[in-house]
Amino acid sequence: MKAKLAALPLSYRLAVTSRVLAAVFGGYLVAALASVTLTLWLPLSRAEAVVTGMTVSFLVYLVAVLWCFACRTAWSAWVGLLVPSVILATVSGAARGLGYA
Repeated sequence: MKAKLAALPLSYRLAVTSRVLAAVFGGYLVAALASVTLTLWLPLSRAEAVVTGMTVSFLVYLVAVLWCFACRTAWSAWVGLLVPSVILATVSGAARGLGYA
């Protein structure tokens, strides 16, 4: 077992660790922002919008985790999570600025 672990290069282990961190923390960030954005923009009552946003956030988190391990590199996994996060934060901020909150 020890020889098998030593056979894996450090760069590979760091790439896998980076993907796991991206999946856990970046996925949570995207899911939370998607939930908030949907809650603010859906034309439903407040309670229904919150329930719908939270339900959709589970799917968003699943897709984010799958994305992190489907990418060729860890960098593309991080970029693929941070770009939608910035977009969702901007849309959510625009909703607050327009008085939807």
